[in-house]
Amino acid sequence: MKTALPVPVSLSTELIAGISSFLATAYIVVVNPLVLSQAGMPFSGVLTATVLVCFFSSLMMGLYARSPYVVAPGMGLNAFFTFSVVQGMHVPYPVALGAVFWSGVFFLLISVFNVRELVIRAIPKTLRYGIAAGIGLFITLIGFANAKFVVPHPATMISLGKLTTPTLLFLVGLLLTAILILKKSRGALLWGILATTLLATLPGRLFSGEQIVVWKGLVAAPDFSLLFCLDLMGSLKWSLAPVIFAFVFTDLFDSLSTFVGLAEATGRLDENGEPLRMKESLLTDAVATTLAGLVGSSPGTAYIESAVGIESGGRTGLTAVVAACCFLPCLFLSPLLSMVPAVATAPALVLVGVFMIQTVTKIPWNEWEEAVPAFLAMVLIPYSYSITQGIIWGFLSYAGMKTAAGRRMSAAFWVITALCVAALVFE
Repeated sequence: MKTALPVPVSLSTELIAGISSFLATAYIVVVNPLVLSQAGMPFSGVLTATVLVCFFSSLMMGLYARSPYVVAPGMGLNAFFTFSVVQGMHVPYPVALGAVFWSGVFFLLISVFNVRELVIRAIPKTLRYGIAAGIGLFITLIGFANAKFVVPHPATMISLGKLTTPTLLFLVGLLLTAILILKKSRGALLWGILATTLLATLPGRLFSGEQIVVWKGLVAAPDFSLLFCLDLMGSLKWSLAPVIFAFVFTDLFDSLSTFVGLAEATGRLDENGEPLRMKESLLTDAVATTLAGLVGSSPGTAYIESAVGIESGGRTGLTAVVAACCFLPCLFLSPLLSMVPAVATAPALVLVGVFMIQTVTKIPWNEWEEAVPAFLAMVLIPYSYSITQGIIWGFLSYAGMKTAAGRRMSAAFWVITALCVAALVFE
């Protein structure tokens, strides 16, 4: 039986739901600039880009897709952009932004021409689960590193850092944020960031020592310096093909898992059990990624935190529209938000990893030909500091195990595997 498009319970319920979704996702306004600024991009410019992606993409999700999902730059995608592409491959950030743009264009083509079903069927579920978990571990490692809780070590590669004021603040913030999540507090990650930032203002004021938080002002005009800063032609090199593929792959399946999970929770399913208005929602995600490359951010994607607004009663696109409008004032708060230190956002990164690692429970660990590739994809992402390498070796090992087991795979799977081989050869 086909489920009709939901109607709003009431205008006030949709408004409350939109505000709730905003509070649950607003941490990205601070976290994304802090992550991308490590790629050499100006904090204020990335903040402006982040808000623009959140506003226009969530607005499109509400008005065009008529779905209650907030869209924002994705966690994991921003880490891949900064640490794997810019720092790891030494790609200038304008070129990396060009890769984001082209991945959005490719995502659009997949969505418009309904190729997504072919791509989805070609990528094994266990690999999806392993890659999602690996991205979670990658984000967690970045959080620990930003807080100096783990540091480089010549003998053991990494080691625990010394207990200093910043690391103690990180541990307090981690415990506080985890408790807020346990208590199902709306906007737990955001409140955890704010509380840790407030605590971080004390050391330099109550006793001598490092001043972690420095007042930089309250408001300022938006910084549009990253607008159209992308290098479109420079990003079309063959060496960047794996990067574009990784952006598309991660973005597509992050979006699909979000839409499926939230649709199951809200009953937004058609007679085939698929989420309603899936094509429109994926198109919105593709536009968000294309827009991100143009304005100066890592790819945009639908956020699972939208569940907070849905739990508050949000059922229509009005929820997303309200959330979109809540992001706009942040355009003018760059000086205030730039005061947030890395130790305040690190707990959020670690706990996002907790959310993402849960997919390991779906991996059939007793089936060797499925478990080994998923495991390799999962651990190689943090160990190689590259989502691309995790995807490549996950596919290659899956192809090897299935061939040894005498299993037949689709032509589309072998096309993707060939692309993985080519990426290694021409890297």
